[in-house]
Amino acid sequence: MAENKWKELLQPYSQYLLFSRNYSPNTIGNYERDITSFFDYSESIGVPIFEVEEMTILMFLQDQLSKGESKRTMARRLSALRSFYDYQRIHDAAHFTKNPFRDVKAPRAEIKYPHALFLDQVNKLLEENAKRDDPLMVRDQAILELLYASGMRASELVHFEPSSIDYGNRMIRVYGKGKKYRMVPFGINAMKWMKRYYSELRPDLLAKWTPAVSHQRPKSFFLSAQGGTLTVRGLEYILHHVEEITGLSLDLHPHELRHSFATHLLENGADLRLIQELLGHESINTTQVYTHLTTEDMKKQYEQFFPKRTGEKRDGGSSR
Repeated sequence: MAENKWKELLQPYSQYLLFSRNYSPNTIGNYERDITSFFDYSESIGVPIFEVEEMTILMFLQDQLSKGESKRTMARRLSALRSFYDYQRIHDAAHFTKNPFRDVKAPRAEIKYPHALFLDQVNKLLEENAKRDDPLMVRDQAILELLYASGMRASELVHFEPSSIDYGNRMIRVYGKGKKYRMVPFGINAMKWMKRYYSELRPDLLAKWTPAVSHQRPKSFFLSAQGGTLTVRGLEYILHHVEEITGLSLDLHPHELRHSFATHLLENGADLRLIQELLGHESINTTQVYTHLTTEDMKKQYEQFFPKRTGEKRDGGSSR
């Protein structure tokens, strides 16, 4: 096999991820970049990709870390390459006789836990945004209410259509990760603002649509200010704009409201399995991160409010 043809191996592998593993295009793109980064390195040092040994991989890791790549990124790249070589061992065993990535452990990365807002911060956000007097306030308020009340992913919120909503049961059918549909409940306040947006503002936004905005007439529930389909990037811009208008500093992001939704459910006694179902997590291990969040908050509040006994140090000062 000629070394300069290794990139041709990516296409069937990417098709496998798409159709057999149901990976999203975004995830597949990340895998392709991760694999390409290693193949570029191995080519630069003259090691054919089917002759890679453990030392080559360790040298690659050291090279990437020296260039400022995070340990978390390295772990993801090793995972992508491990999967790629497993695939090649099945489909091209003549060249790929082993998977050298199987015995290499990723550098241990620090766990980054998701950030969640306090309930009073969420209430303040909703109250302040509702005071706006511009026309897009209604859409933005509906978005904020729904993100917090449903725990939807950003991609799920921008893609669902009006026909997916069951107002009677306050449920929305969304298309989530792994090409799977699930039913997501939402609150009464979210329903109020969604109905108001749909009747008062959406027709005006839809009237602004032209083929120059987007090739197809938008079908999604939430529309951009120009009348096109709202994108994830557009949603992020809206939340940033909300922060600017309201004067709040929350580092607002769609995932932050999703994390707040899950954390507040857990704090109020919801079962972890229920939260897993609501968030659309395939594994309960993914959902368990919220257990840590509430535990950390509990520890902080304990340290803040529990009275110090005689002999304990206060705020790093002398004992008394």
